[in-house]
Parts: sequence; C-alpha cells; structure tokens
Amino acid sequence: MSISRQCELLSVCRSSYYYEPAQESELNLELMRLLDEIHLERPFAGSRMLTGLIGRMGYEINRKRIQRLMRLIGIEAHYPRKNTSKPHPDHQIFPYLLRGVEITRPNHVWSCDITYIPLRGGFLYLTAVIDWFSRAVLAWELSSSLSGDFCCASLKRALGKYGAPTIFNTDQGAQFTAKSFLDILLGQGILVSMDGRGRALDNVFIERLWRTVKYEEVYIRDYGSGSDAFKNLMRYFKFYNTERPHRSLDGATPFEVYYLA
Repeated sequence: MSISRQCELLSVCRSSYYYEPAQESELNLELMRLLDEIHLERPFAGSRMLTGLIGRMGYEINRKRIQRLMRLIGIEAHYPRKNTSKPHPDHQIFPYLLRGVEITRPNHVWSCDITYIPLRGGFLYLTAVIDWFSRAVLAWELSSSLSGDFCCASLKRALGKYGAPTIFNTDQGAQFTAKSFLDILLGQGILVSMDGRGRALDNVFIERLWRTVKYEEVYIRDYGSGSDAFKNLMRYFKFYNTERPHRSLDGATPFEVYYLA
C-alpha cells in the first residue's frame, strides 16, 4: 500500500512522514532523552534538581545547559507558582473553563498538546488532539520544529473528521495562542479554555497520554529516523484507539466509548 493511501486511511498528513529530525550534538541528544525520562517519573523536578540528578549519573553539565535543553524539549517543573511570565502582546489568553465541570459525552471537551520524540540521530515534536470523555486520539502530527503549522493541521483534521467539540483546552504555548490556531476554533464557535501557567494537571488527560505513548511505544522502539517514528506511531495510535483496553474506561477501548456512548 502506498504511503499516500496509508496516510489517507489513518487521517494523517503525508508531510509528517517525510520530516527530517532536528539536529543536536550526540551528547545533547543523550541528555535530552534522559531529561525526558526523568521528567516522566519526577515532573516536580526543576532545572536545579535535574542538574543534580544528571550529575549523579556521571555527566558534568552546568545548570544553564540543562535549562536550554529543557526549553528545547518543552518541559518544566509541575508545581503551583505565581504568574511571572507575560504572554506575547499579540496573543490572546483565555481563562480555564473546566474546573468542576463534569465531562459527560464525546466531543464535550477536546485538548491538544506537544511533546518531544527522541530519535537516534535527532528529535521530532509530536502533537495530538484527544477527546477527554473517551480518551480517543482524534488526530496527530509530527514536526521537526515548534512552528504552529503542524498544530493547526492536526486540529483541522480532527474537526473535519469528528465535528466540533463544545470546549477546546490547551496550555498557553505560543502555538495555541497564535491567531492562526485560535481563528480555527473561534470560527467553529468552540469555547476556548487554557491552563493556568505552571498548572500541568489542568490538561492531565493528554499528559497521561504522553506517558503511555512513551513507555509503551517510543522508548522501546528507539526510532532511527523520522519515517521510522511516523510508521510506528501510526501503528501504535491505531492500536491505542481500537485494541488497547483502557483501565479508566472499564476495559473498553477509546473508540468503543467514543462511537457507542
């Protein structure tokens, strides 16, 4: 089956298949993977603690380098804090709408996020749109950069195939506060919700998805290239949606709940 046909059947943009990985030195790639693994286990660890933990593994790395790599892979310590960062003046920030809200049906709430995917010779970024009620992954996309285009592409694909949710939740990342992304949501009459800064648990379902994807797929495969990552993630998300029993869904799969609820 051709690549075009595979992408069409799985509702994935064909350009994802051809992304070349972003490049860093071999040592930095090794450190980035370690930081990502530690962050999954100890999300409360900031740059100071991570520098100490990495140092205990035999790496003589200063804190500034750790901070740069943390920014590159998009991780930060999860703990309540004051809002010390100012958003881009041209980007609109929306309040968090989901506190105390009971999610009762598919397409009630969707969310989107970005995570880092290590490769042997570089790295990529993965974005996904998830339905909160069913935990179904409705669309996903790979990119070699953090430009907002791949987030918009994933969102458009999800809307085109599954209709519009009532509420769409993201963090305050520049990709999600950009006019191009918000225009898609507001043009569909969707209510926009955004996490408070430093409040990763506001988007907890997709944070759990990243943990599942990395432990069940990414880290055991050790992708050698962007096309390798694409093919294996395509296979995994099909398994995740249609075959993998989900404990929080009483053993049902996400698509069983999404389509039968």
